[in-house]
Amino acid sequence: MVLATLGLTSEEEALYRALVECPSATAPVLSVVLNLPVTEVDRLISALLSQGLISRTGNASEGRYVASSPSIALGPLVRQRRDQLRQAELELAALTERFWVTAADRRAGDLVEVVTGVELIADRFAHLQRSAEKEVRAMVTARVAAVGRRDYPDEDEGVQRGVQYRVVIERAVLEQQGADSDATGALSSGEDIRVVEKVPIKLLIADRNLAMVPMDADGHAPAALLVHRSGLLDALLALFDAVWDRARPLRLEPTGLVESTNDTPLAELDRQILTLLLAGLTDASIATQLGMSMRTVQRRVRDLMDLADVHTRLQLGWHAARANWA
Repeated sequence: MVLATLGLTSEEEALYRALVECPSATAPVLSVVLNLPVTEVDRLISALLSQGLISRTGNASEGRYVASSPSIALGPLVRQRRDQLRQAELELAALTERFWVTAADRRAGDLVEVVTGVELIADRFAHLQRSAEKEVRAMVTARVAAVGRRDYPDEDEGVQRGVQYRVVIERAVLEQQGADSDATGALSSGEDIRVVEKVPIKLLIADRNLAMVPMDADGHAPAALLVHRSGLLDALLALFDAVWDRARPLRLEPTGLVESTNDTPLAELDRQILTLLLAGLTDASIATQLGMSMRTVQRRVRDLMDLADVHTRLQLGWHAARANWA
């Protein structure tokens, strides 16, 4: 129930909503509406009276009750929760700042954690994605030791929050059952995916702050390393960037998934996007005109920039004119 965030139980919220829907009601009437015993309704009424959410009306002998105005009764609760959340955000920022201030004083062993067991690895894996605010970088191998893509919904939730996902997968992943569907869904939601013949390690990095690297189980319980901000994390970031630069962008075409190369003819849809882009249309306008999401337009423009080996849209326009792309 929505009002649970304000401290109301589901039964209290149901009673309050029932009184909002009618001018006034007695406990027996509410008992029928809510399908609850009268004694339970009396208890709920007492709780809501004490919180000022409802009040008595008419003669005391009638036992009729009305709902207080939501803006008056619930407004202060909303503001209180908002203030509490703001205070929590400030405290989180202060703790994070303190964490990194003291990071330099930590022993080397404190900068790497060892996580053992499938459940704990999956939990930390999900937490890592939920904590990302800007970007997640990942390298995916065909071998799954503890966490498979279907085992976590946090990737989709992260994309919806605006987190940029850059993922490198090895080609054997695309040969696995359901891989086409997974890749299609990821590309459609706005993820950037590239393909290489072989990924050196499985890796997940959130916001350049924390990385997870699975360890070879060698017949033992699965384990993974959590690497905090350090020279080791910088090395993992450099490794990802090197693999990303030589990987081929994976594209979604009407015919299916296609790996892009510099020799790949430009798709008709990309020609249309470039033509509209060079005409001065915004990403939102292009998306509307071509019947696709703005995130898809932005992803395809980024892929075109990678294909042209340029870093700005202005450079892309120059290259497109020179290469007769549009």
